[in-house]
Amino acid sequence: MNSVILTTTTRILLPILLLFSVYTLIRGHQEPGGGFVGGLVAGMAFALYTISNGVASARKIFPLSPTTFLIIGLTFALSSGLLSLFLGLPAFTGIWGTYEFPVIGYLSTPLVFDIGVYLVVFGVSSSIIFTLKLKE
Repeated sequence: MNSVILTTTTRILLPILLLFSVYTLIRGHQEPGGGFVGGLVAGMAFALYTISNGVASARKIFPLSPTTFLIIGLTFALSSGLLSLFLGLPAFTGIWGTYEFPVIGYLSTPLVFDIGVYLVVFGVSSSIIFTLKLKE
């Protein structure tokens, strides 16, 4: 697309949408939202940038390949569930830390699982977007 307005707007909106996706991830740990919704918002942010600037330009600002995000997310989600097995508890039992962080709250295995879901959804959605031949 050759719209100067859309191109300029997406460059401004991309960091705002990514920040909002992280906010949705953290907020969803206690209220509606979470890793799935946050990952969709992050994927949508890169989809908008890809539509306005093209796949090649979007790949330049993308820090890692979508497959890497997918693998890291699956590792986070699986390790959060299997950590309880090493402690002699049933699989996917929630474990909370003792120190409360100001924004996040207590570190816990459900939060690590949410982060894993966030990365998986972000990796899959961005992989789909980068597969499309929108603008080179």
